[in-house]
Amino acid sequence: MSASVKELVSKMTLEEKAMLVVGAGKARRVPGAAGETRGIERLGIPSIVTADGPQGVRIEGDGKPYPATAFPSAIVLASTWNPEVVEKVGKAMGEEAKEYGVDILLAPGMNIHRNPLCGRIFEYYSEDPILTGEIASAFVKGVQSQGVGACLKHFAANNQETNRRLVDTIVSERALREIYLRGFEIAVKKAKPWAVMSAYNKLNGKYCSENEWLLTKVLREGWGFDGLVMTDWGAGENPVEQMKAGNDLLMPGNDDQVKAIIEAVKKGELSEEVLDRNVENILKVIVKTLAFKGYKYSNKPDLEAHAKVAYEAAAEGIVLLKNKDSTLPLGKETKIAVFGTGQIETLRGGLGSGWTHPKYTVSILEGFKEKGLKVDSELAEKYEKYVEEMRSREEYKPKRPGVPLPPPPQDFLSEEEVEKYAERNDVAVVVVSRLSGEGWDLKPVKGGFYLSDDEKSLLEKVSKAFHKYGKKIVVILNIGLPIEVASWRDLVDAILLIWQPGQEVGRVAADALIGLINPSGKLPTTFPRDYEDVPSWSFPGEPPDNPVKVVYYEDIYVGYRYYDTFGVEPAYPFGHGLSYTEFEYSDLRVEVSADSIKVKFKVKNVGKYPGKEVAQVYVSPPRGEIPKPLQELKGFHKTRLLQPGEAEEIEVEIPLRLLASYSCGKWLVEAGKYEVRVGASSRDIRLRTEFTLEKSLSYEP
Repeated sequence: MSASVKELVSKMTLEEKAMLVVGAGKARRVPGAAGETRGIERLGIPSIVTADGPQGVRIEGDGKPYPATAFPSAIVLASTWNPEVVEKVGKAMGEEAKEYGVDILLAPGMNIHRNPLCGRIFEYYSEDPILTGEIASAFVKGVQSQGVGACLKHFAANNQETNRRLVDTIVSERALREIYLRGFEIAVKKAKPWAVMSAYNKLNGKYCSENEWLLTKVLREGWGFDGLVMTDWGAGENPVEQMKAGNDLLMPGNDDQVKAIIEAVKKGELSEEVLDRNVENILKVIVKTLAFKGYKYSNKPDLEAHAKVAYEAAAEGIVLLKNKDSTLPLGKETKIAVFGTGQIETLRGGLGSGWTHPKYTVSILEGFKEKGLKVDSELAEKYEKYVEEMRSREEYKPKRPGVPLPPPPQDFLSEEEVEKYAERNDVAVVVVSRLSGEGWDLKPVKGGFYLSDDEKSLLEKVSKAFHKYGKKIVVILNIGLPIEVASWRDLVDAILLIWQPGQEVGRVAADALIGLINPSGKLPTTFPRDYEDVPSWSFPGEPPDNPVKVVYYEDIYVGYRYYDTFGVEPAYPFGHGLSYTEFEYSDLRVEVSADSIKVKFKVKNVGKYPGKEVAQVYVSPPRGEIPKPLQELKGFHKTRLLQPGEAEEIEVEIPLRLLASYSCGKWLVEAGKYEVRVGASSRDIRLRTEFTLEKSLSYEP
């Protein structure tokens, strides 16, 4: 393919063009990958292969899945607040894709956590677009450093799984620009991804894959995106409208779509110039791929090295929610009674395109034993036998091999048995699990957002027995999305949120318990006290049992923007995360220039353990013409590992443009007095100062 892309397009027949913009139906070169384009041998155009996904390369072919590292879920990566670590994960994932013959990895997932019930929250980063955009940019840079393309998804406002293929998302342009598109915009401009995937849903009346405003006006003309746009698998209705809108590639593709495009050009219903434009966009990406360059992939990625990357990222994403009277870390000789079937059926990730096939997953129980923790072996054996017995029963047989659904009842031990374990052990560890995935949302019911009766009963029994003997209870949350904690957290002394951290889950859980890992993760999403407090009360739409439309009545007031502005107390606020050590903030100053502000301050470790701190910079705007949230995250910095007594000088630069609100078709930064707030969470502000903008600034979108 030595000729320029434009020359090449001129040599293609109408049939060849139509074939190039429609996927091949299924992957042939790498069987079991998500999809493949059609090659055109006459012109030396190879096919290119796409594969899932957000938690690791997923290829399910040749009669058995390809082994690939199960990395931490995206919500864990966001909880690290550490772009350097996330870039390492992207690089490792890109290397695995490269060695398995994959040209484009269908990740990262960038949809906003609008509602805690969304089944794919584990696969997305945050309720905040700045954190989302920065973490996604790091991931994309890592993947693409290996010569593999990344694909941002699902563009846009795909914030629920219920009726995701047809639901019409009704949302204001301001909320779109400030919340739902901004993360994508940051990643497009900073990391230059090769591809973007249009979402299943409609956006203000039009399918995203048929929405010219979204795909052409905003993405290409507004942000300068120069890659290819592909559909989600089977998205949209009208291939001709998709072509016109700027959706270059239809996936997975079928022959009827090819015929429809050819017929539309012949009848004058689709301009061949539009088709040429889309073909050109695809070819510009193809010439960058490993397939085009003739790379001989090995089918042997370095899984051993990548396991270490997965461990590091999982370790950085652990969030210590509660630690009363320094319950954690435990001494290595502490006698531990472990409760909950999740110690055996430990969740590495969620279901759907994010599901992975690693060579191993270290369960929590296995991790505890491997690390030499003093686990009550009789209790552990009792749980192993119980899980085995329950899974042999018809009603508890997993619907898919290795997938622990439905969960067996947790409360099978008598009060006398629990008391016996309380008497002879020093601490109880209770594992609470929650599995979610693509294609379904949780419900605001027991066993969904709330603990089931048997989970609550187990916690109450353990709490009563262990506290009777003056002993502590630790809960490990092995979950992929926020659940209700406020009603039961007083029963326990510490809560360790490990999320769904990939194949090294048991090892990181053990190391965090005994202090080999000092938790440094922070919440990328708010934990509400009660589901009734959640601002997106219209989720999942109208009518509730089979929604065709969902209206974003809360507008820009998503997550902490709502809780902080309207004084609604969360269970745990956005950005929250404790440490085994303490940090002191000081010396805040702000320097204002023509196009940015520099926020400078110092963070010092004043506690007993080495640790890292995530310092967050929020800006509170003046009261102007445009209603705004009380404060918004505008920057953050994770410190290096600080030894006790050690400090780090921090500088966070914030473009003034990032302070803008979207109003009347343009971005506006209003004149007035702004307050800069630096803290350890959105509700734990340590330092404040002000600066004044003498005149308003405006920017074209």
